[in-house]
Amino acid sequence: MAYYQAPLRDMRFVLNEVFQAGDEWAAMPATRELTPDLADAILEEAARLTRAELFPLNQSADAQGCRFEAGRVATPDGFKEARRTLAEGGWFGLGGNPEHGGQGMPKLLTVAFEEMLYATNTGFALYPALNTGATLLLDHHAPEPVKRVYLPRMYAGEWLGTMCLTEPHCGTDLGLIRTRAEPLPGEDTTGQARYALTGSKIWITGGEHDMVDNIVHLVLARLPDAPAGTRGISLFLVPRRKLDAAGEPGETNGVSCGGLEHKMGIKGSATCVMHFDAAEGVLIGEPHQGLAAMFTMMNYERLSIGLQGLGLGEVAGQSAMDFARQRRQGRAPQGAAEPDQPADPILVHPDVRRMALDIRAWNEGGRAFAGFVAGQLDRARLHPDAAVREDAEALVALLTPVAKAFLTDRGFDVTVEAQQLYGGNGYCVEWGAEQYVRDARIAMIYEGTNGIQAMDLVGRKLFRNQGALVARLVERVRSELDAQRDPELADERRRVSEAVTGLERATSALLARARGDAAELGAAAAGYLSLLGHVVYAWLWWRMMTTARQGLQQQGPSGDAFYRAKLAVGRYFLTRLLPRVESLEQEIGAGAETLMALPEEAFYPRD
Repeated sequence: MAYYQAPLRDMRFVLNEVFQAGDEWAAMPATRELTPDLADAILEEAARLTRAELFPLNQSADAQGCRFEAGRVATPDGFKEARRTLAEGGWFGLGGNPEHGGQGMPKLLTVAFEEMLYATNTGFALYPALNTGATLLLDHHAPEPVKRVYLPRMYAGEWLGTMCLTEPHCGTDLGLIRTRAEPLPGEDTTGQARYALTGSKIWITGGEHDMVDNIVHLVLARLPDAPAGTRGISLFLVPRRKLDAAGEPGETNGVSCGGLEHKMGIKGSATCVMHFDAAEGVLIGEPHQGLAAMFTMMNYERLSIGLQGLGLGEVAGQSAMDFARQRRQGRAPQGAAEPDQPADPILVHPDVRRMALDIRAWNEGGRAFAGFVAGQLDRARLHPDAAVREDAEALVALLTPVAKAFLTDRGFDVTVEAQQLYGGNGYCVEWGAEQYVRDARIAMIYEGTNGIQAMDLVGRKLFRNQGALVARLVERVRSELDAQRDPELADERRRVSEAVTGLERATSALLARARGDAAELGAAAAGYLSLLGHVVYAWLWWRMMTTARQGLQQQGPSGDAFYRAKLAVGRYFLTRLLPRVESLEQEIGAGAETLMALPEEAFYPRD
């Protein structure tokens, strides 16, 4: 059976020892009152809540799924009650703006809560995740009267938000959207100009459901005078139900659900076809600047979806280890480990240990990576020093596509490896392992496929500034390597340094080739993102190992057994997983020629 306990000890280690969160929060006025003790209490309650309320619904929700009946969507049994419980506890507004009813918690803390949500019930987690992104966008770009009406209800979990981008004829190429917005006379109840939106959107997470009485759609559409392409896209807030003079949901708007998508996984999440038929909405941000505003939400969702990969990898790994402790097969290579038993536990076998250590190394490295990116997001938004904010913004820009793609790639790999560890049992529904594989697969596809993330990395974040962002990251890593020279970690330091040198070589070579042939960027994109991900994980593993060494020397709060295990898993990563950077560097160096040589008509030609 599936098993999960929130990895609180590792979360505390990352927060308090690796990133010294208390000092970070004390340096920013907005988080100055948040103490490590308060943060720990929040994590404890989040762990209790998600395990008690969401985890028991995970497999039943997958089996039942959402149902589409007479234009309405019914969520799986238990979801409405779970939404109510989370709303009563204030969890929907955990990171929200306190001026409008949010609790103002920093991202470095809320990523841990999001990981727990995804680990315990990914289908449910997507509703609060989309809502959080929507509130972030509105807080940044909506007129003040709109914020005053919508944000308190969304932070309270009474209304939930969506984002409506994709249309049947276009996916990533949003410049092709056709949904139109026509000006209407008069104003809405918030005093904003009204527009009538008409068009259809697909793959809308939470587009229609029965958990709340109003759903707040953020919709990309074109005004009558819009220029062609992405420069002509505007953003609108369109509620499922119009608001009356008191700001309460009243008459229905022209918003309807055309059906549910039939999916491989995340079956508790209502993925809808949505129709807007002269639906009334208000403009958010400036005309024709909707895509820039929407990226506020999309960039948040990209880290959030990375956490989906991490959360699923964690619960898959824990469940597999629970199985491994009970399963007996064969004997240890050196002879029977437990001769009084008919067979040994499967963890005596080296290949089973390989799978188990792969899982742990990727999950713990991913947790540190998510924490690092979250901390930079906090600095970029809240730090009083402009130079610190600018540096953090640069790191966030570089690492956002890596956070989405590398975390989800590794998350899927981990769920597959965890399933493999079960043998044939992992292919059967009752153990839960196959659901984690199915639920993790979508994370590599939506919110911009991982290929799109890789193209964003090499195009916008690498080539456009000729490697300046990567150089800034490399400088930071080398500075830390130079500052920490524990002789017990000399070999580990050398391995990380060599990997950084490989990244520098690959970056210089790629930039040189791309100046002469634009196809070189696309040919190298996936390999380059993976190379950068491996190097960043190696750096963070080295940082965790130095922290663990200090913990051993100073009798730190996590305990000797924890620190020794962290050192052992870190050495596994650096000796068994990090060497993959050598093949990635060769792949990147192979160039575009062999990719582009085969004529299009030769790709599986039809007779």
